[in-house]
Amino acid sequence: MKTMHELNVPVPVKRSLVVRNNKEVSKEQREIALKETEYSMFSFPADMLVLDFLSDSGSTSMTDLQWASLFHGDESYGRNKGYYVLFEAIRDTFERGDDQKRAINLILSGETNVERLMDELYLKPHEGGFVNGGIHQLARPNAFLVPQGRCAEHLLFSTIAPILKERNPDIEYYIPNNGHFDTTEANIAANGMHPVNLFSVNLFEEFPPDQMDVKNPFKGNMDSKELIVFIENKGVDSIPLIYLTITNNTAAGQPVSLNNIKAISEIAQSYEIPLFLDACRFAENSFFIKEFEDNYKNYSILEIIKETFSYVDGFTISFKKDGLANIGGGLFFRDRGFFYNKFSDNGNIGTKLKEKQILTFGNDSYGGLSGRAIMSIAVGLYEVVKEQYLRERIRLVREFALKLSQKGVPVVLPAGGHAVYINVEKFFEGTDMKIDDFGGVGFSIELLKHYGIRACELGPFAFEWDKKTPEQRKGILNLVRFAIPRNVYDSSHINYAVAAITELYENRENIPKVEVSRGANLRLRHFQSGLQPNYSI
Repeated sequence: MKTMHELNVPVPVKRSLVVRNNKEVSKEQREIALKETEYSMFSFPADMLVLDFLSDSGSTSMTDLQWASLFHGDESYGRNKGYYVLFEAIRDTFERGDDQKRAINLILSGETNVERLMDELYLKPHEGGFVNGGIHQLARPNAFLVPQGRCAEHLLFSTIAPILKERNPDIEYYIPNNGHFDTTEANIAANGMHPVNLFSVNLFEEFPPDQMDVKNPFKGNMDSKELIVFIENKGVDSIPLIYLTITNNTAAGQPVSLNNIKAISEIAQSYEIPLFLDACRFAENSFFIKEFEDNYKNYSILEIIKETFSYVDGFTISFKKDGLANIGGGLFFRDRGFFYNKFSDNGNIGTKLKEKQILTFGNDSYGGLSGRAIMSIAVGLYEVVKEQYLRERIRLVREFALKLSQKGVPVVLPAGGHAVYINVEKFFEGTDMKIDDFGGVGFSIELLKHYGIRACELGPFAFEWDKKTPEQRKGILNLVRFAIPRNVYDSSHINYAVAAITELYENRENIPKVEVSRGANLRLRHFQSGLQPNYSI
């Protein structure tokens, strides 16, 4: 008799105990709502959707352990219990590998030994890593809680920009990345610096769909040769940071290899430039490394994470991503590392960041978050690194990509860790749709109108093709993203989405071109501008 793993079907890894029923909404009702919300994907009422692939950011289902942790939430204004628990969870996750301390269990178990709580949690000193503790976090703060990832980006770039301008106001500053996401790019630009994308050269190379479980070319990598050329051309002084996004959301959610992370780290160190991670999907990226990098097949997910973060000087993170929690973000940098030394020549950079954190988001103990949310993030950090969960999460994404590919829909392959991306340029081959006609937006509008499915254009509209120079346009891809919220959908939802997308693909000549009717010059305009599809053509 075959074992459970020999049946050639996925073994169920979870059970759903709470159900939310969809409302019956007609096409006509959705069309009215689209018109009233100026055809904006971000303004359409979520309660009228069948499927919502707009984002997996904060839209995931929490586990039973996360829900249980809410009862331990401490809403004290100064140094709530969750503050200590979360910082210990961050040390466990990003620094300790398999040697986790799990001090969270002291709180979840109701420990009453005050001496033990003081010694192991509340007053225990830490220094030298991403999260100083005790007196060291007061003297050299290096860990900052905020409401979400873009707040961490704002905190970082709005703090270092004045330092750079005071240091040398005549220099143009650049932040290279393997693929800046929209909010990262906007926060860099808003602070007078230039975001630059150095995509992997193989991003759009053909990949056989049936090989997704066998190999992976790590198309999310940064082009290391181009990085060296860029540094040499612009000069070290013009590059305050190098950024790596894992997984590479802008570049179709593709993973970044540990070999690439190590190579970029060596380049950064040779030029004494701090290297930061946009670490939003660190767990999914680590799963790809374990699955497809030969040197790491026998590593645990936690040991891969530990090695990944050993190569960098700091990171920003949205705890809403990677299926972690519904809210939260953070900025962390290595104690007395490159970043600290580079920006502390005129006062402790950690103190400056903390002052701005308190001014804009709240006291450092909570950073604009509720005590309940902080506890759910702490538990989520332990949940999201479980290999069983990661395997099922990525399997569903691959299933979505494979089924679309089998129907002839041009998707970027292999599938990434959290989403499936349609190659819009190939989607409209044979039609008169041009890149500045925003075909990805027209497709998204029609998909929502006819089938109640919401997706997100990440291409010339979102990244402002019409406002950029020819050189800047080289960093813009043309994609539509279907981000899959954790533990929310199953194969039945995927099958419906595939059928709807295929129908639109087969009738793509009827998809309208789109104009920006209001707010074309707004920053991050895809969140707030008005659109008008041209149905008269």
